[in-house]
Parts: sequence; structure tokens; C-alpha cells
Amino acid sequence: MLLIKNIGAIYGARHESLSPLRGIEMSDDARVDDAFLVIDGERISHWGQMAELPSESDFQRVIDARGGLVIPAFCDSHTHIVYAGSREGEFCDKIDGLSYEEIASRGGGILNSADRLHDTSEDELFRQAIARVRQVMAKGTGTLEIKSGYGLTVEDEIKMLRVIRRIAQAEPSLEVRSTFLGAHAVGRAYTGRQKEYVDMLVAEMLPAVAAEGLADFVDVFCDRGFFTVEETARILEAAAKYGMRPKIHANELAISGGVQVGVAHNAVSVDHLERMGAEEIETLVNSSTIPTMLPGASFFLGMPYGPARDSVAAGLPVALASDYNPGSSPSGCMRFVWALGCIKMRLSPIQALNAVTVNGSAAMDCLDRTGSITPGKFASLIITNPVPSLSYIPYAYTEPWISRVILKGRDLTF
Repeated sequence: MLLIKNIGAIYGARHESLSPLRGIEMSDDARVDDAFLVIDGERISHWGQMAELPSESDFQRVIDARGGLVIPAFCDSHTHIVYAGSREGEFCDKIDGLSYEEIASRGGGILNSADRLHDTSEDELFRQAIARVRQVMAKGTGTLEIKSGYGLTVEDEIKMLRVIRRIAQAEPSLEVRSTFLGAHAVGRAYTGRQKEYVDMLVAEMLPAVAAEGLADFVDVFCDRGFFTVEETARILEAAAKYGMRPKIHANELAISGGVQVGVAHNAVSVDHLERMGAEEIETLVNSSTIPTMLPGASFFLGMPYGPARDSVAAGLPVALASDYNPGSSPSGCMRFVWALGCIKMRLSPIQALNAVTVNGSAAMDCLDRTGSITPGKFASLIITNPVPSLSYIPYAYTEPWISRVILKGRDLTF
């Protein structure tokens, strides 16, 4: 067993946490001061205050936190971390004033990544992706959703999903969830024939993905210029026959109806939400779907930030995720997402921390194992350097503050 002693405070220390935090609950710090924590194998055993510390001789290993804080490892519920190459040329286009949609209309964007991925072997794709995965693990991410969607053919979507499975096998201390996103865009071979592409996705892609058991979820980019509400509903209904629950891209570019169709099909989450009004908030209030906002994309693209504060005020369980991808959010740094949640979205530091941990876990249907420091859950947590307070971390948003990352009981070193 592993003992962590001299912890200044544990945040997210819950005896039970099997539901997301809603509204005012997101301000709950679930805090234990002057604490110790015990890890038994991969799991959290218990914690207490230092005055109650048992004999250190009972433990095989002891870590002295030196007054640092302990928080849950980050739960990043929306990423496209498997991709080939990079798209810094489009970065320069953005600097010159081109919009996301203008870049896509010139052959850039998602189709650019699809072309590169098609020409990249599975082994090389895995090599590139696992390097990114290990970087985000070192920055404190312990639960990670990864989407396909840069394949857009049966063979290339399967290639991506196999790489995601290999990532999970190569890094068993990381909790990985896989999402099939064949409806990310219409593949080049089907330009001008969107209905035929959707027909192919339903008749060929979905059965091929299901046959290998490669996806936990299905996703559709339901937005202006991409897939319609009707097409989205058709794909979700077909995927449900294979046990794939939805996670929807919605309302990034316009109020698209994506929130409503996601809720109608019991989506685990609806993601992006940069354009969201009172009707969408009301729809979500009456559902179990997690509204997930992606401030890294807003930052990189210069788009509006999702209405996180209004959503919390309405009682919603807001999650924040990185949207790590090569075109619109080329970073998986969840500490930056945490800071953006405070600086740009006006969440309190503890609300934003809950958004990138417990509510992010809920957006991956992982609350029985990650997202909070709860006995029986995986021992996936971050030990900080001594800091003045929790609020100091998103305030001093570039300062190195991680002392150790422990994932499923493993003290992480690469």
C-alpha cells in the first residue's frame, strides 16, 4: 500500500460520487485539510487527517506531499488526439483572417487531416498519437475520450479506432473511451453526395466498427455546413442497435438543433455549445445529458465561449474538455482549460475544477471509477507543489505546479 502524507488539502474527497455536480453543487470543494491518503493497488482506500495517521511502517511506500494539494486527475471528455501530422499552415491562414468555414471550403480543415491520415500507416499513426497521449498524461489527464473522424472511409475509420484500442492497451493506467465519429464530415469521394455518404456510414461503417467492438460511443457533427438534424437522428438510431450511445458535436457554428436531437436520443453529452440560447439550456435542464464546453477551441479560433456561467445558474452539470485536435485546438493541456474556465467563462476555480474532473468523467460515463477522490475509485490524482491556495493554480496559469501525477496507483514517469 502507498501512503501520501502531509497533504495541505484534498479537493474532491467524496465518500460517494456517482452523479455529476449540478448548478450550485459545482461550488462544493469536498475538502479535507491537513490530510493523508492511502492507495491500495490501483484504488483509493481511504483518507483522514494527519492527527489520525497510522504507523508509517504499515505501508510499503510513503510520499511526502510537503503541504501540496491533492486533486483528482483531469477527465478530458472530448479529444481528437489520433491524427497524422499537423496543420500549422492553416494556423497562418487564421492569422491572415480566414474563418474556420473558409479554410474548410478551400480543402483544409477536417478533409486535410483525412488526406494525411489516409497516407499514414497504422503503426506510424500510433507512434504519433501515443507521444501526444503521454504528454497529456504527464500534465495530469487520467481519463481520456478519443474520437475517430479523420478517416471518412470504412478502412481509415477502422484504422483510427484500432489505434485508439492500442493506446488503451499500451497505457493501462490511463482510462480510455473510444468514440466513432464517421460523421465528422463528408469524405472527398462523396463530395456533393452527402445522402449517399450517410447511407454508406449506416450500411457499412457502423457494422464494421461494431463487428470489432471498437467504439463505446457514436458522435455526429450536427452543425451548419455539416450534418442535419435528420441525418444525425438517422445515424444515432442506427448506432443504438449496436449499443453505441451518442456524444454530439453541436452549436459550434450556429444554433443547429444538435442539442435537441442529442437529448432526444439520450446523449451522454452534447459538446461545443459556443452558440447556445435559453431554449437549449431549458432542453438540457430537463435531461441527463452533460453540456460540455470546449474553451480551447474558442481561444484558438477567436469564437465565443460557451455560456458556462448561465448554464451553472440554471442548474446544469457543466463539463469542460480540451477538444485536442490539429486544426482548432492543438493542445490537450487541461490545466489551461481549467484556467480558461475561470478567466473567460467566469466560473469559480472550484467550479472549473469540478468541470474538468467529476463532470468530465460523467460525460464519459466513467463516474463509477474516476473523477473524484472516492474510496474504491481508481487512484488517479495529482499532487501539487505547495501553493497558496487552490485559486492560485488557474490564476498563475503558466506556472509549473504539478509535483506528481499518479494514475491507477502508478507514480507516473516517462
